[in-house]
Amino acid sequence: MKIAVVGATGMVGEVMLKLLEERNFPVTELIPVASERSIGKEIKFKGRSYAIVSMGTAIEMKPAIAIFSAGGGTSLEWAPKFAAVGTTVIDNSSAWRMDATKKLIVPEINAHQLTKEDKIIANPNCSTIQLVMALAPLHKKYTMKRVIVSTYQSVSGTGVKAVRQLENEIAGIKGEMAYPYPIHKNALPHCDVFEENGYTKEEMKLAREPQKILDDRSFSVTATAVRIPTAGGHSESVNVEFLNDFNLADVRQLLHETPGIVVQDNPDTLTYPMPMFAHEKDEVFVGRLRRDETQPNTLNMWIVSDNLRKGAATNAIQIAEYLESHQLV
Repeated sequence: MKIAVVGATGMVGEVMLKLLEERNFPVTELIPVASERSIGKEIKFKGRSYAIVSMGTAIEMKPAIAIFSAGGGTSLEWAPKFAAVGTTVIDNSSAWRMDATKKLIVPEINAHQLTKEDKIIANPNCSTIQLVMALAPLHKKYTMKRVIVSTYQSVSGTGVKAVRQLENEIAGIKGEMAYPYPIHKNALPHCDVFEENGYTKEEMKLAREPQKILDDRSFSVTATAVRIPTAGGHSESVNVEFLNDFNLADVRQLLHETPGIVVQDNPDTLTYPMPMFAHEKDEVFVGRLRRDETQPNTLNMWIVSDNLRKGAATNAIQIAEYLESHQLV
C-alpha cells in the first residue's frame, strides 16, 4: 500500500512517520512530501531512505492514502487533487472539518460512518479529540446539556517556531517570536486568531466540532483556550451539565471501560493526569472527577493527552488503520 505523508518534515509529520513504523502499518511504499525547499532531501523509514518529493510527483504516484499535516491552505488546494486520482486523504488541518460534505472522525467514536466514497476525511482539532473521547461515553449514558472547557495548551500545538521561542526564553536567548508576548513564565489566553465574537478560532473549534463528531446539536460547548509554557501535552478543565443524574463511581467505571481512556483519579495518592505522564502516549487521561456542588447533575473533570499523538498523528493513523482493515481504500 502506497502511503503519502504530506508535511513529512513538520512536528506532526515526523510523529506520523514514527507511528506508521511503531504500529506496523502495511506501507509498501512511502511517499514523503514537504515544501519546495525540502524536495530531494532524504528521510529514513523502516531502515530505508526515501527522497522527499513534490505534491505533483506524489499525485502522479497515486498513493492509496495521503495523510496531510501541512496547513489549511495547502489542504484546500491539494487534497481535492489527490482525491481526483482516487487517493483517500486524511487531513489534519481545519480546512475541511466543518464542511458538511466531509466527515470529522475520531475512530473510537464514529469511524463506522466511513465509506469508500469518503475521499477527504477530516481529523479534528487536537483539543477537541481528547475532549470528545471523554465526553462521548458520558453523553451516551447521561445526555449532556452544556459543557464549559478551559484549556491549558502546550507550545508544540503552535509548531516548531513556538517550541524554539520557549527554549530560547528559558536559555535567555533573544530570537524569533511565535507569539506576541513571551511564553516562558507566562500564560496567554490566546490560541489562534480572534474572531468577531471575541472568541479565538481554537475556542470556536471546541464549540462546534464536538457536535459534529457526536452528531448531536442538543448540547452546547463554550471554551477559553490558553497557551502555557509546557513543551508537549494539552490539558483541559471541563465542567459538564447533564440532563440525568450520575453516580461518581459509575462515571469512573464507565470511563475506565472506554477504549483509549486511562483514569488517573485518586487524590489520596496524588494521582491525577499531567502532561509529563501523557508524553508519547496514545491514550487520553482523565481524573479529578468530582461533582459540581453549585448545581445539579454537573461533573468536573481534568483531561490530558499528548497533542502530537492522539491529538493529531495517532488519530490520523487510526483512521488509516480503519480504512485498511475494512477494505475502504
